[in-house]
Amino acid sequence: MKRFKKFLLSILVVILISGISIGTFIGNLLFNVVISASSPKNAIYADYTYKSSYDNENWLTKKSNYKDKYITSFDNLKLHSYVVKQPKKTSKWAIVVHGYGEEGKFISRKALHFYEMGYNVLIPDLRGNGQSQGSYIGMGWDDRMDIIDWTNSIIKDDSKSEIVLYGTSMGGATVLMASGEDLPSNVKAIISDCAYTCVYDIFDYEIASYSNSSSFPIIDFTNMVTLIRAGYSLKDASAIDSVKKSKTPILYLHGDKDKFVPISMMNELYNATSSEKEKVSIKDGQHSNSDLAQPKFYWSTINEFLKEYIKY
Repeated sequence: MKRFKKFLLSILVVILISGISIGTFIGNLLFNVVISASSPKNAIYADYTYKSSYDNENWLTKKSNYKDKYITSFDNLKLHSYVVKQPKKTSKWAIVVHGYGEEGKFISRKALHFYEMGYNVLIPDLRGNGQSQGSYIGMGWDDRMDIIDWTNSIIKDDSKSEIVLYGTSMGGATVLMASGEDLPSNVKAIISDCAYTCVYDIFDYEIASYSNSSSFPIIDFTNMVTLIRAGYSLKDASAIDSVKKSKTPILYLHGDKDKFVPISMMNELYNATSSEKEKVSIKDGQHSNSDLAQPKFYWSTINEFLKEYIKY
């Protein structure tokens, strides 16, 4: 009997070790595909699905007369952004933040609209993207501190600046995560388009959607690997926890045909927000492309919201 118990215990230990090994392998695999900056992201998801989106890259790279700007992050990474100033001096600024699987130039369509509204625009390459250094994708969490650094770089040059933070998808989550920090008073408003509530939540949703089953325990192994290799937890990277501390007015936008980030997440974020807030659902809007579904309504909504907080 004792030998049988030892044998059974040995089998259980082997199964446990094998399970942990397999789980860790899968967690590392997902990290390498989704979080590591070295792997291409277009196979997973790219916010830009319309040819006109690529066409508008031409405004930034060929027509805008942009200037490159660099800062050093809190963890000593060299970060890059594009800066386009108005021909006539103004203190109105929009920081326009791209989504997952992209870089700054791919959001130039939306940056162009802010420029046409009279704003100087700063378009960062988030860490690990474009010309910015970084070995992993921050999913908004480390990026939130980078956005604050970009904000301070504007204020350093223009103490009277009035700044709007705008982002789509991961960029939307980034500006929401920044809202929970001690933002400079120069930041007057935040606009978030199709943001997720928390990195853990969106991973859970996507894994379950693709596999048609529970994300457990895959997501937990991925969370463990991300904490070890990138230094942040998928659960800590939470926009919904951040907006509970926000003091900055927030406009939420979300397409009702979004198949990547469910519109229910906008409602959760809105309900959790402690500052002044507004939410708008965009009819027929797909992920990160609601402005193409209802362009006049989309931009007039943003314009009317900003009139409450920015001197026109």
